Amino acid sequence: MNSEFYKKLVDLYAGRELPSELEDQMEMAAFNDQELSHDMSTLRRTVDMVHAEPAPEFTEESYQRILIRLYASGIDPQPKSPIPSHFQYQLPIQG
Repeated sequence: MNSEFYKKLVDLYAGRELPSELEDQMEMAAFNDQELSHDMSTLRRTVDMVHAEPAPEFTEESYQRILIRLYASGIDPQPKSPIPSHFQYQLPIQG
């Protein structure tokens, strides 16, 4: 296989999504191609570091903050769930 084919597979290699036979072939090809070797090693390290980070916490406050930014930029999203009542202004009853 040629070097261009391996360069297209670097992202799958970095995510450890390739079969072991193809991964071994890529590593042998990288032995002769310095650029391919660099791309493979740096991208794999990057993917491993991203996976090692804890997942971000998505709270109700985060959801509301995102909605407010969308509304401010002129986008009117149509969420599947109803807007919570605490997001609406309560008007006093005139008697």
